[in-house]
Amino acid sequence: MRKLVSILVGVTLLVPMSGAAFAQSAAHPNRDDQGQARKAVRDGNVRSLREIEQSVLPRMKGAQYLGPEYDSAAMAYRLKFIRDGRVTFVDIDARTGRILGISR
Repeated sequence: MRKLVSILVGVTLLVPMSGAAFAQSAAHPNRDDQGQARKAVRDGNVRSLREIEQSVLPRMKGAQYLGPEYDSAAMAYRLKFIRDGRVTFVDIDARTGRILGISR
């Protein structure tokens, strides 16, 4: 019985801790990718987000720009837009600035 009580107490103590760790990682899911993007730009391996935005934003007239994401594994930016209630993603090769695809 003591063993069961100590297991239950241990689990009760671990659950809030794991929830806090999850909440922290969920609050900043792209933190590592953002850091890798900055490093890749500094190293000259990819174009800066500002440069990518300057080439893509004029092509998306009438759409509201919601923000970027960076995928370090694919070395690609994903820019998110909304127009008339429809979300559009524009995927861009971070090395060349070439548009890889547009999904609506």
